[in-house]
Parts: sequence; C-alpha cells; structure tokens
Amino acid sequence: MTEFIFMETYNDMTRSDAIKVYKEIRDTKLKFIGFKDIGLPIEKLKELHSMMKKDGRTTFLEVVSASEEDTIRSTKVALELGVDYLIGGTFIESTLPLIKNTIIKYFPYVGKIVDHPCKLRGSIEEMVRDTKKVKEKGIPGINLLAYRYNGDVEKLMEKVSEVGLPMIVAGSIDSYERVRMMKELDIWAFTIGGAIFDKKFVSNGSLKDNINAVLKEIE
Repeated sequence: MTEFIFMETYNDMTRSDAIKVYKEIRDTKLKFIGFKDIGLPIEKLKELHSMMKKDGRTTFLEVVSASEEDTIRSTKVALELGVDYLIGGTFIESTLPLIKNTIIKYFPYVGKIVDHPCKLRGSIEEMVRDTKKVKEKGIPGINLLAYRYNGDVEKLMEKVSEVGLPMIVAGSIDSYERVRMMKELDIWAFTIGGAIFDKKFVSNGSLKDNINAVLKEIE
C-alpha cells in the first residue's frame, strides 16, 4: 500500500503556524506526518512533535541542509525530538554513526541535490548506482526528489524502484495524476506539503478537505 506523508512545510521550511495547522487537521486519518528542522524554533518543534506522537502518528524529519555541518545539526535535532524517520540529506557517512543503535529509520536522498528549494540533478544511471550503494549499507530506504528532476521522471522512478528498496518520493506532487502515479508504481510513500496549503486538490476546501482528498485517492 502506498502511504501519504503530510509535510507541515512550505518552500522547504516548516511553517511558522505548524502547531495551529496540526490542531486543525489532527482528526483526519493521516498516519504519517512530517516537517523540516528549519523554520520553527526547537521548543516549538518539540511541542509539535509531542502532539503528533500522543495522537499515535508516525513522524518524519526531512533534512534539506546543504552542508555536512548543517546535516549533522539536523540529525541531532531528529535525535532530540525522537522522530521515527530521518529522511533526506546526502552526507550518509556522517549521519549513520549518529543514529546507530537508535530506532530512527534513515532514508537519504539519492542523486545530486542543488539549490533551495531542492532540485534533483544527475543521470538515472547515477541514481540507480546511488540506490544500490544505500542498499548495500543496510539502510532501509531512500528519498527521491522525482518531480524536481529535469529529465524523464517516470523512467527515473521505475529504474530506481527496480533496486528493490522502499522509496519516499518527495517534492512537487501537486495533482491527482501524480498521486495516482505513486499508487500505480507501488511507491512506498510520498510527501505533499505546499500543494495542500495551496489547495491544489480541493480549491475551495479546507486543509482537511485537501488532505482527505489525497487519502481517498490512494485507498
């Protein structure tokens, strides 16, 4: 089954009103929910994460930091919060020792990540090789910025999927067509943040209406 991860983010930053947003959507059937470690002070992130866990949700922190130093800092935030999944980031060798012997599951980016908001570059062959290396290290999955790729997106997802590692597709899923593609390709999970806040699915509806519309699409 393909899962939907609602990200309380916009332009690769956690929204300043994330706690208010969560209170608004907390009675939906969302199972997976996430945020970035930038955009909200750590004390507010702790409050937000505590609410999510009390509601029994699985939590994701996505690392969009470009430098090794910032990636380590982001990983330490994930540890301090006690999130279930650490996703994104490219400095695998620096991250793995920090999360060793913890319950955190790690899904790093593959490919070349540039700019902010993040874009994906590189060849499909390179991303397949990256994914194979991740699998060889015993890492449980990858995070793929498929719809921020400047090439054949569907081919990219198909070829990377063939490696046989669970995949999160993150970024720029903003239509029913793209949501259906996630289900058709049997992608493990996908994230949507900005498109929910922009009400791309139910233009005259609430945040809850937009979340419920996506959940219904993958039933």
